[in-house]
Amino acid sequence: MFTPTAAEDLAQLVATHSLPGDTSDRVRRSLEPLARFPLLGASLGGGWEGFRFVLGPWRWMIVVYVYDETGDRVAIVTIQDGRAARSPTASERD
Repeated sequence: MFTPTAAEDLAQLVATHSLPGDTSDRVRRSLEPLARFPLLGASLGGGWEGFRFVLGPWRWMIVVYVYDETGDRVAIVTIQDGRAARSPTASERD
């Protein structure tokens, strides 16, 4: 499930990075393993504690999600360019 914020983030990336028209499909395909393995992604720390991330169809694309164990649901909360200073993984590189 994509949150409205994640959907907006993806649309923004498509526009600003001139991504192909099938980007949404590519992102969805890259997230398919989460249906069976919701803890697949690496844990984030700091202000992102409790969230996990996986890479999207491009290595620079960071897909941040949360897994609700009680409901056995994954929610995509944001999609960011991992090269940006404000990326959820930026603090881990410092």
